[in-house]
Amino acid sequence: MKEDFLKYQGQTTPHPLGIEITSAKGSYIYDANNKKYLDFVAGVSANSVGHSNEAVNKAITEQLQAYTHVMVYGEFIQEPQLNLCKALVNSLPDSLNSVYLVNSGAEATEGALKLAKRFTNRYEIIAAKNAYHGNSAGAMSVCGSEEQNSAFRPLIPGTRFINFNNEKDLEKITTKTAGVILETIQGGAGFIEPKNDYLRKVKEKCDEVGALLILDEIQTGVGRTGTFWGFENYNVIPDIIITGKGLGGGMPIGAFIASYEVMDTLKENPKLGHITTFGGHPLISAAGLATINEINDRNLTKEALRKEQIIREQLASHRLVKEIRGKGLMLSLIMESSEIADTVVLEGFNQGLILFWLLYEKRAVRITPPLTISESELLEGCKILTNILNNIIDKAPL
Repeated sequence: MKEDFLKYQGQTTPHPLGIEITSAKGSYIYDANNKKYLDFVAGVSANSVGHSNEAVNKAITEQLQAYTHVMVYGEFIQEPQLNLCKALVNSLPDSLNSVYLVNSGAEATEGALKLAKRFTNRYEIIAAKNAYHGNSAGAMSVCGSEEQNSAFRPLIPGTRFINFNNEKDLEKITTKTAGVILETIQGGAGFIEPKNDYLRKVKEKCDEVGALLILDEIQTGVGRTGTFWGFENYNVIPDIIITGKGLGGGMPIGAFIASYEVMDTLKENPKLGHITTFGGHPLISAAGLATINEINDRNLTKEALRKEQIIREQLASHRLVKEIRGKGLMLSLIMESSEIADTVVLEGFNQGLILFWLLYEKRAVRITPPLTISESELLEGCKILTNILNNIIDKAPL
C-alpha cells in the first residue's frame, strides 16, 4: 500500500512517515500490523476530545440521518450551524458576537483579513515574523518565513512584518493599517508566549490608529491552553478571532468571529463579500457543538493545566530538555539541537509514541495530546520519552 500511497497521493515532504492506519480510539492509533501508538500530537492539535469520541460520533450519525449539505453557506437556516454559532458566542466576550463558519483555519484567516480590509477601507496588514496562519496564498502572505514563501511569490501585497514580543516594532502600526494579525501563542516559531502584556499593548496601538487586532486561536483556542480561548490568559480582547483545528473534534472546520458591526460589512457593497459552499456543513457543525459540550461537561479546559504540570514534572529536569515552552496541552520540548529533536521524534514512532516537529523551530518536539488523555497515559508517554532521551545520552560519545 505504501507504494500506491507514494504513486497516487500528492506528497508534502520527501520522506513521509508512511504508517498505514487502520483504526484510532481515545488516545491511541493502530496500524496495519496492529501496533498501537500513544498519540501525543492529536492530529496537530485537531483531535481535541480524542479519536472516535463517542459523543462526536453520535452527533455526526444523528445529523447524517436528517440531512447533509443542502445549500451554499448563509442562505438556509440550519439548526446545527446556528447552535454551533450560539455556543461559540456564549464562550466569548460580548463584543465577539457574530460567527462566520468556514472549512479550515486557513480559510478563516482569509476571511478575517478580508473583513479587516473591508471594515477599515485600508489595505495594509501587519503580521509577525515566523508566523503561521495557513498555507493558502492569502494566508501565506501573512506568514513571516521567506524560506516557505519565496517559491510562491508574488503573494498578496501590503503586508509588513514585526517581531513578536518586540514593543518597539509597534511603531509600524499606523493609520494605514487595516489589521494586525498575530498568533496568541506563536506556534511554528516554537510555542512562544506573549510577554509583558504584549498583546494588550498591540491592541492599544490598534485602537489608537483605528486598526483591528486579529488573533489566531486555531491552536490556542477551544480549551487547549487552560482557558477556553487562549487570549483569556493575556489580558486582551481582540476585534476578530480565527479558530479551527480542535473545534471540529477531528473534523475539518474553521471560523472567524467579530462583532456584528464589523461582520455586517461582508454582506453588501459587494454582496457575497465572503462566500463558501461547504462552510458550516451540518455534519461538521454537529461535531463542533458536540466537541464544545464534551470540553465543558468534562472540565477539560482546567484539566489541561493539571496535565501540563504532570508533563513538566516528568520532563523539565532532564538534561537534554533545555526548555519546555507553551501553556496547557500546547507544549514543546526545546532540545539542544535539531539532530536530537529528530532522533526523539523518529525513535518515538519506533517505540509507539507519536511526537512531531514544529515548522520553524527545528530544535522543538511537539507535545499536543488530546485534551481527554488520562494521567496514566501521560505518564506512560513521558516514560517512553525519558527512555529515549536516556538512550541518546548513553549512545553519545564521551
